[in-house]
Amino acid sequence: MSARFMGVELLVERGVLAPREETELLGNTALELLRNGTRVIDMCCGSGNLACALASRLPQARVWASDLTDACVALARRNAAHTGVAERVTVVQGDLFSGLKGLENTIDAVVCNPPYISQTKLAGERASLLENEPREAFDGGPYGLSIHQRVVKEALAFLKPGGHLLFEIGLGQERQVRMLFERTRAYDGLRTVANAAGEVRVVAASKINHRGN
Repeated sequence: MSARFMGVELLVERGVLAPREETELLGNTALELLRNGTRVIDMCCGSGNLACALASRLPQARVWASDLTDACVALARRNAAHTGVAERVTVVQGDLFSGLKGLENTIDAVVCNPPYISQTKLAGERASLLENEPREAFDGGPYGLSIHQRVVKEALAFLKPGGHLLFEIGLGQERQVRMLFERTRAYDGLRTVANAAGEVRVVAASKINHRGN
């Protein structure tokens, strides 16, 4: 099976989150911010759709993709080969940034489409999501923000000053994710991006460059 994402054909498998058209908003926002950047981390990479698409659209980019599960890592590696970007996309396995040691303070952007559905909704109105795709792809903890909370803090060690962190978010999570950024006092330039329906689905901010302040 295959699917298209940002113009790139990707392999899809049962047990790994399938690329969604809605996530193209995150990818396209990253492209806008990365005009002069070339080092990217795709966190919670799933099938590797963002990593492969960004590498395909940015010929000079070097991309690292990370996920926790065996199935995601294997499929992301296959997709890097399938899309012809395997020489510039490295797929690692680990708990968030644990497999990326050595990249500290070198990254221009971290893109993250994390699990963001609350456990209550997965047990009720959104239970159908788990019929063909893994719980790990959707379960964002009690409030749907568990991974956002961790990534906001842990990404700081890897981003260059001025580097960008971009999230896809669920409907209605804008205020909470903005607060996560603001509480760190380590980001500025916070921006939100809405889809064609006017729904905010992307929140981004930049690591503060203390030397410039």
